Amino acid sequence: MNNFNFYNPVKILFGKGKIAELSKNIPADAKILMTYGGGSIHKNGVYEQVKTALKGFNVVEFGGIEPNPHYETLMKAVEVVKAEKIDFLLAVGGGSVLDGTKFIAAAALYEGESAWDIAAKQLTVSKALPLGAVLTLAATGSEMNSGGVITREATQEKFAFGSPVLFPKFSVLDPQITFSLPQRQVANGIVDAFVHVIEQYLTYPVNSPVQDRFAEGILLTLIEEGPKASTAETPDYETRANLMWAATMALNGLLSTGVKTDWATHMIGHELTALHGIDHAVTLAIVLPGVMRLMKDKRREKLLQYASRVWNITEGTDEQKIETAIQQTESFFRQVGISTLLSEHQVGQDTINQIVERFTQRKMRAVGAQQDVSIADVGELLKTRL
Repeated sequence: MNNFNFYNPVKILFGKGKIAELSKNIPADAKILMTYGGGSIHKNGVYEQVKTALKGFNVVEFGGIEPNPHYETLMKAVEVVKAEKIDFLLAVGGGSVLDGTKFIAAAALYEGESAWDIAAKQLTVSKALPLGAVLTLAATGSEMNSGGVITREATQEKFAFGSPVLFPKFSVLDPQITFSLPQRQVANGIVDAFVHVIEQYLTYPVNSPVQDRFAEGILLTLIEEGPKASTAETPDYETRANLMWAATMALNGLLSTGVKTDWATHMIGHELTALHGIDHAVTLAIVLPGVMRLMKDKRREKLLQYASRVWNITEGTDEQKIETAIQQTESFFRQVGISTLLSEHQVGQDTINQIVERFTQRKMRAVGAQQDVSIADVGELLKTRL
């Protein structure tokens, strides 16, 4: 196992009715900016629950944060923070609202020329406004980590950022809130969490059985619970609770301790979102099978472990086991409702060429933490996903 430092200070308030505890977790004299997305919280009752819980607090609101939060929108929120002298942020929404709010927290105290550099240049963020979260969608794990991803609409670029000062002080996770979600968002959340685990698990062995078993347990939970949530006419609390906690645990830093992580699938997928607005989870479902096939020789040992422990594939040659595991993975994505080919999203060779050119212009030799997926590989693997 590799050396590691593990730090996660986020307080989790999990279960039914936990929104009512907001007042106990925000300083009484705080001036709060409440951030949210397109308005679904007004329809499902979450807005009223939050406002009731914050009775007596000084609250300013900022809505309209997009599913892939735009830098341009977030900077408008920064203007509100400064004008209103906000000193606490409360994100009410899914991962995009949380990611956007983390960026607001950092940008509000940023003293450089352009806050976009926080993401584009991966700047070290040393100070940020404190924030909390009320999660409405189980997917990204942003509620218990210190990172985020934002998009700049003007340049069609999408970049990640992060800092230990961007951990939420607390996150409220009430599975009941997810009952009103459309099936598309439920499916996206399942796939998003699944690929988050894969990015930290399906690389190279470093004798880390604890992390491996944690990862496999989360994957098995998603495989068992995901189809239930995708097909049920009436949401089931236990299923949604298991999915919500699985998504949180998938990206709270625990699985990545002491192991080799990847993120090549995410880096490629981000380009598809930036150029075509395809849902983040959908891009992951498109790209991952291509990455797995590309890396079947280099990452053979972990792929065989994945085939055996997650999909119970024990017969056939090693090559057959790996291919069957890849097919099972893609079938699972389709089972929960995700289309996994570029052509199904009206994306063709021109976009593949554009993505390769973008990486080349950034003078990147490879994508992903392991640097074993070359830029030429990106073009080839995307061709297999047409």
